[in-house]
Amino acid sequence: MELYADIIVDISHSRLDRTFTFRVPEELRQILEPGNVVEVPFGKSDRPQKGYVLRISDHTSCAPEKLKTILRVETNLAGAESKLTALALWMRDYYGSTAVQALRTVLPFREKSAPRERKRLVSLVPKEQLQQQMETCRRKHQTARARLLEAMLQEPVLPMEVVTGSLKITPSVWKPLAEQGVLTCERELVYRTPAVLQRLRADIRKDQENSRGVGGAAELSGLSGDSGTIRLSTEQQQVVDQICARWEDGTGRYLIHGVTGSGKTAVYMELIAHALERGQQAILLIPEISLTYQNVIRFYHRFGDRISILHSRLSQAERYDQFERARDGDIDVMIGPRSALFTPFQRLGILIIDEEHEASYHSESVPRYHAREVALKRAELEGAHLVLGSATPSLEAYYGAEHGRYELLCLPNRVAGGELPVVHTVDLRSELKEGNRSILSRMLVEKLEDTLARGQQAMLFLNRRGYSGFVSCRACGYVAKCPHCDVSLSLHKNGKLICHYCGYSEPMIHDCPECGSGFIGGFRAGTQQIEEVVQQRFPQARLLRMDADTTRGKDGHAEILRAFGNGEADILIGTQMIVKGHDFPNVTLVGILAADLSLHVADYRASERTFQLLTQAAGRAGRGKEPGEVVIQTYDPEHYAIVCAARQEYEPFYRQEIAYRRLAGYPPAGGILAVHCASKEEQTLTVAIDYLSRFLRGIAQRRKAAVIGPADEPVARIQDVYRKAVYVKHSDTRVLIAIKNITELYIEQNPGYKPITIQYEMN
Repeated sequence: MELYADIIVDISHSRLDRTFTFRVPEELRQILEPGNVVEVPFGKSDRPQKGYVLRISDHTSCAPEKLKTILRVETNLAGAESKLTALALWMRDYYGSTAVQALRTVLPFREKSAPRERKRLVSLVPKEQLQQQMETCRRKHQTARARLLEAMLQEPVLPMEVVTGSLKITPSVWKPLAEQGVLTCERELVYRTPAVLQRLRADIRKDQENSRGVGGAAELSGLSGDSGTIRLSTEQQQVVDQICARWEDGTGRYLIHGVTGSGKTAVYMELIAHALERGQQAILLIPEISLTYQNVIRFYHRFGDRISILHSRLSQAERYDQFERARDGDIDVMIGPRSALFTPFQRLGILIIDEEHEASYHSESVPRYHAREVALKRAELEGAHLVLGSATPSLEAYYGAEHGRYELLCLPNRVAGGELPVVHTVDLRSELKEGNRSILSRMLVEKLEDTLARGQQAMLFLNRRGYSGFVSCRACGYVAKCPHCDVSLSLHKNGKLICHYCGYSEPMIHDCPECGSGFIGGFRAGTQQIEEVVQQRFPQARLLRMDADTTRGKDGHAEILRAFGNGEADILIGTQMIVKGHDFPNVTLVGILAADLSLHVADYRASERTFQLLTQAAGRAGRGKEPGEVVIQTYDPEHYAIVCAARQEYEPFYRQEIAYRRLAGYPPAGGILAVHCASKEEQTLTVAIDYLSRFLRGIAQRRKAAVIGPADEPVARIQDVYRKAVYVKHSDTRVLIAIKNITELYIEQNPGYKPITIQYEMN
């Protein structure tokens, strides 16, 4: 029986416009499978080209006699690239993207970035012959050539930068000598090293040189032992032992629930060391670029040059080079955000997702994947262990632990017996009634004065995540909500309050319907305004501000964090990027400004994200020897998310939140499929999504699923592109995937949807 394979060709040059069909030779029929990397004849010249098998079938719409035949399977890539290709195919099916989009996400390719080379001139003849050649050149007054040969008598290997720099030798001088066989020019591929690693190496080298002057120091390559390892607490060691004890039993899935400051990073390091001892490799995902520098310092001291990093500020060539280093076995540990998940390690032993609750693990571009779900699939494909860690686990992870998807491991105490900070909640409604209209409450001002007087540091966190124009009353805390979806209404420029789930709208209100106050509207203060207020109130304080404006530079995050860590500022002001996993021992006060901003956004996860943000922010205080304090400023102090965050209690919050999710049918208790549609023509989009929602209601009704919408997206127009969405809810994700697959066929068969961009998002 003949077999045919649909193959995407030449991904390394990003020509991924379509698939091509090839015949499967008889010798490969028993071993070829989707995800394999193959070599095929391609183009008019039939030049061998790499390809990726998408599907295999016993029939084809092409004329079989015209099809070319697969040459061979790349068996040496089975441990990395083939499995990543299989992962991309799973992402295509689960998240509703094309194979091209999934492969672009998973497999790196180089775009117009030539490899960097290091050149050197190497002598090929004995010194006596070099001496004779040099004397001959001097007699002929070939001074430049004689100067080069004289240098090679001293150093038979000369870096090209020395040749062209201090010696001032041009290629026209040394090339005739190379043609005569006197010397050769060797080329070595050099990987681009991220700036953070370069600076870290330089700092460590400087420290070593200083320490040698007072008694010597260990070489950088040998950083381990006392300089690299950390003595674990009993709780930490128990977690490590539990995971390592099951290492050889096959793949494990774990959720480490550890309070802020419980030492999860030290646990990760021990688990990675365990993998490396067995000849395996490790990936550590971190949620934000702002975490990179602190993580790199700790891991570099432990593992030296065996680690590398990825983050969004790297150039495309730098990112590609880090993947090439991993592919070649030059590194064993990769640290970075969600894209690091696709590092092409051949012997992956463990995947760790730190702060797994973070929204940045969810991709906003197609395929709209979540790193947690993709990591779970990759661990399954690779036979690797998966470890999730958080002080405030996502409801999906904790729900999964309750239902046996993960094994729950707990770190309930801070290391070295440190206490969690004392948390104070300030009711901003009372502040307003008593005449204080400042963004700083009286309690926070007093605590800042005390902190500065003691020579300690403070962090002021402006909770602006998810801010989308909700309307609230500053006098009583009332928030305008949708009567149908239990999410806040968003204020639009046309003066209407709109729900982004069902499309309900009403006119803007100017007086509070509950208390009659005129103090109703949206929150408008930003970090720059807060910096001005704080500087005016505390002119002697040294301030640093960390937000999108101050971190535009390539290493903006690292520079600000390093300066604050070195004590160059007294107060750090910023958005959520300042409260993500940072460890500053001298910070004893954290002020949380406007805690409500993320509480009332038009998102069913608003309460969860608010609890996580506030708990994480509070966890930055008191991580050193001195106790910490936290001031939470809010208009809604009775809300369970704020009450539980103030008490640092996860379990009570989870119980109440999961009860609401069950009632509403939202994830993780239920499933939701979002179909995002966009077009430059508003009328075309409106008609298209109306037909689409009617089609979805027809197929959803037979499967007892619910359809919500269509409605405008939270941002209804971006760069003159209009955006709308429709949602499908069902308790079983498999039903939603089936509905998505049917919808894809419907759209493919209807040419009216060609001007519409359609994306799918699962849960």
